[in-house]
Amino acid sequence: MDTSVTFLDCPAYLDQHGALRCGLPAEVEYRYTVESSDGPMESAKIRCPRGHWFNGPIESLMLPRTQEAADTRPGGAHPSGEARGAQRAQ
Repeated sequence: MDTSVTFLDCPAYLDQHGALRCGLPAEVEYRYTVESSDGPMESAKIRCPRGHWFNGPIESLMLPRTQEAADTRPGGAHPSGEARGAQRAQ
């Protein structure tokens, strides 16, 4: 039985201009597969500690990695020390 927990960075916008994102770790509550014309798409329902929740394809739930964010951290590491996007805690 897999007991690991998966997290994504919360993609919610915190301002009306779309300039500030939440970015807190959002726990994947449920994973599922959706059929599409391009084949199956891995999807999930996620929720962050602020109460933001999203439901959709994993690719659309992950925050885009910007060069500016990568340049501000040694080696482009995420503040948690792991890669940005999907993360696993064990």
